[in-house]
Amino acid sequence: MAGELFRPIFVPDEFREAVSGRAWLRAMLDAEGALAMAQARTGLIPRQAAEIIVSCCDVDRFDPEEIGRKGRAKGNPVPPLVRALTEAVSRVSEDAASHVHKGATSQDIMDTAAMLVSRHALGLILNEVEGIAAACARLTDTNRDTMMPGRTLLQQALPTTFGLKAAGWLVSVLEARDRLFAVREWGLAVQLGGAGGTLASLGPAGTRVLSEFARELDLVEPVVPWHTDRVRVSDIAGALSLVAGALGKISQDVILMAQTEVGEVAEPAGEGRGGSSTLPHKQNPILSVTAAAGARRVLDLAHTLQAAMVGEHERAAGAWHSEWEALSDALALAGGAAAAVREVTEGLEVYPEKMLENLNATRGLLLAENVTTVAAQHLGRLEAHDLVEEASHRTLEGGKPLREELLSEPRLGEVLSEEEIDAALDPAGYLGSAGEFVDRALKLYREEEI
Repeated sequence: MAGELFRPIFVPDEFREAVSGRAWLRAMLDAEGALAMAQARTGLIPRQAAEIIVSCCDVDRFDPEEIGRKGRAKGNPVPPLVRALTEAVSRVSEDAASHVHKGATSQDIMDTAAMLVSRHALGLILNEVEGIAAACARLTDTNRDTMMPGRTLLQQALPTTFGLKAAGWLVSVLEARDRLFAVREWGLAVQLGGAGGTLASLGPAGTRVLSEFARELDLVEPVVPWHTDRVRVSDIAGALSLVAGALGKISQDVILMAQTEVGEVAEPAGEGRGGSSTLPHKQNPILSVTAAAGARRVLDLAHTLQAAMVGEHERAAGAWHSEWEALSDALALAGGAAAAVREVTEGLEVYPEKMLENLNATRGLLLAENVTTVAAQHLGRLEAHDLVEEASHRTLEGGKPLREELLSEPRLGEVLSEEEIDAALDPAGYLGSAGEFVDRALKLYREEEI
């Protein structure tokens, strides 16, 4: 795994650190400390013992790489961490050391740590997504009536506005944000079931310890242990998928609109950014490229996480283990993509003149549908369609603007004046509900600001 070479390209330091081995180790220690305090609150262990355990749960005391190497023999890093923590506590109090990891199993600590790591990383991602939403709202508002060609299957189809395109970005980002927020606020739960999911070793205090454990970490208290019910991890994956989809869509649109032949937008300039190793004239949309790549990876990793939902009996043999790195990478890459897209949307250069030029490049053909609709009021749908289709084909073959071909069609001249044909060929008059859709998207944004 060449993380030190490739990961910095896609993931900023803040997100790399949020899911690092050190971050996981800190979360595991937080879980161990919270478990001890929960047991002290229920009278299961002495308060002083719990406080000693918590004081020893200092991440600086432990080496993640060493814990990881020793964890290879156990299949997870919890056993060597518990041993190292117990040794640290025993140097202060042998009695307190006997209460380390009391009643828990490795998966309890790993799953709880996963929730803590996710909570922090999801918070960072949400911050970036909020910035993207604000930037998309500004682009939507500023370009409400900026006309451009709408494209289907990569071909020009009908006139639209850049405001409506940005409104589509905005709504998808808001939907992803809302799901991300919901998962972070209400979907992250502690794990505590003990060796077989019954908490038998804690006796009658089991569920009380669970309640205090959840309260200590400010996580959701589950109804039952979820060792082989991976809905919570799958929910994180699903929320990240929505984020990745929204970010990937924005990135792909920017990449296409920034093509030399299109030139409708450009990424914000940056020192040394976008250059080619061979071609000195190139200015590549690197932020969007790396965001699009990260989004694809997130979607792939989400599949891995959701495939881990199927587990055997009370402890999965391999499915649970496949989650740790996939979750870390998905969180980091989603964060990296969000940071890149935020920079793009906040500094996007928009060229309305080029959009209008591209809209007119087909010499009126994008308004053929509107001309057909107007003519059909006098000629009927089929005859109007055939006449406009023939005129459109002549424009495509001969190069004359559609307006000239329509004016040279005697049958159309019988029912439509030159002014009526010009009105039907005006893209500003054939934007449908684009403006209303923009207003609806902006209203949604203003009403749902978190």
